[in-house]
Amino acid sequence: MERPAWAPPGIDISVPSVSRIYDYYLGGSHNFEVDREAARKVMEFVPGLPKIQQANRAFMRRAVRYAVSEGITQFLDIGSGIPTFGNVHEVAQGAAPEARVLYVDHDPVAVAHSQAVLEGNANAGVLAADLRKPRDILAAPETGSLLDLDRPVALLLVSVLHFVQDTDEPQRAVAELRDALAPGSLLIVSHASYEGIPLPQERVGGAVDVYRDIRNPLVMRTREEIARFFDGFRMVEPGLVSMPEWRPDNPLDQEDPYAFSGFAGVGRKA
Repeated sequence: MERPAWAPPGIDISVPSVSRIYDYYLGGSHNFEVDREAARKVMEFVPGLPKIQQANRAFMRRAVRYAVSEGITQFLDIGSGIPTFGNVHEVAQGAAPEARVLYVDHDPVAVAHSQAVLEGNANAGVLAADLRKPRDILAAPETGSLLDLDRPVALLLVSVLHFVQDTDEPQRAVAELRDALAPGSLLIVSHASYEGIPLPQERVGGAVDVYRDIRNPLVMRTREEIARFFDGFRMVEPGLVSMPEWRPDNPLDQEDPYAFSGFAGVGRKA
């Protein structure tokens, strides 16, 4: 297997990674054959996956613009993945040049690429850390130097909580992050669910099995279970809805049915 020049040293390029598979769905070029193979297997069960991921990115961009419109210029994006076009710092700094963004991921490829993309951008940084260990994120020097947690922050958990199993207590991790945020902070979440996918659950289960086989289990939660992540936040209108239904820029009648898979929402800390 040929090792691409951009692959950071020490990366095992024979093991698929969730963030590189996601990069492939979005048409990015920072993925290996092993990632493409896993992605193609998933798409045999759920052919509309790229559409789901595009809807997810579009939701994230609208939510970031909303945060800026509410006067929030600090962003903490956990599980940020590989920076593809239209990422948080581009959207936020495009709307407010002074906006500060900290990306957090535990995938070394995602971290290395973020560092390369952000070179020379004094108001954006990247931290190698894991959502399951919020204390490490909150205590990191990168967090302290970029973000002022005494002022409102937009916390993005976009397409990441469904990779945290219940045994790893995602609810506790989100609550710990929430408690560290100033009043007026926003929580921005999107999450996979069997609800909304225009396919029988058994078929989608085939895609879930592929993620389990590559040791990155995908946890499909119900709307009620996803809503619990917003405990301690007041939902922003229109609440927890499918991704295209969250403050759409245009009418929805032309949307691909796959775009309505799963849920997204924004909550404000009182």
